[in-house]
Amino acid sequence: MLYRVEGIVIRAVEYGEGGVIITLYTAGNGKQGVMVRGAKKMRSRHAAVTQLYTYGEYVFFRSGAGSLGTLNHAEIIDSYQRVRTDLRSSAYAAYFAELIDRLVPDGEASSFLFEQLKASLAALNDGKDPQIVAHLLEMKLFQFAGIPPVLHECVACGQPFPADSPVSFSVTRGGALCRRCAQTAEDAAPITQSVHRLLRVLQTTDARSIGSVNVRKESKSAVKAILRRWMDTHADVRLKTRGVLDQVEAVYDS
Repeated sequence: MLYRVEGIVIRAVEYGEGGVIITLYTAGNGKQGVMVRGAKKMRSRHAAVTQLYTYGEYVFFRSGAGSLGTLNHAEIIDSYQRVRTDLRSSAYAAYFAELIDRLVPDGEASSFLFEQLKASLAALNDGKDPQIVAHLLEMKLFQFAGIPPVLHECVACGQPFPADSPVSFSVTRGGALCRRCAQTAEDAAPITQSVHRLLRVLQTTDARSIGSVNVRKESKSAVKAILRRWMDTHADVRLKTRGVLDQVEAVYDS
């Protein structure tokens, strides 16, 4: 059967002599594996459409459900060229691709998550703060996977947080805790009001509506540490791109 889909390349693996197997993330069909023959050969007309985080229209033949497709034709919709020319942005884009590849199960489609990935790449291309964009996408993936942290009320007693009240965060208990309930969680750690507020904004903001943001470095570092621990505990994935991203950020911060 012939398929025509819009997809974003989230993985590309060399295969045989000059071939590449790409994994596309699509709105209606989830992840799709497609063989692109000769993509690595000189002057291949398909070389560009196999590049990581390329957004395009792909036409491929697949003999049956679960089988690998074979590319017939492809057209690039957006290559996110500005991202490709910036080391930091391209490291984040590769991280986004691996996040989707590792956290989204095969056979599960979500048009909303597809739009969030596309919007996140576009935000990088527009020069938006890559750390904030990354945390937005992480939050959307946690929601998709059914593991979002509880942030708008105490995860233990369910009471809303009064204005300016002390808040702690516990990865093992599942989110934010009030002062009284924090005493019962061994890993509960106090967080500032600004960090708590930023976490809630990240959880509720659509990546398609992200504007220019100015967040203090200390708040971003705290949020990064919290979401890293959350992912390690509840998603249980180890991402190769995370190490690369940390190296790039170390250079950027130096």
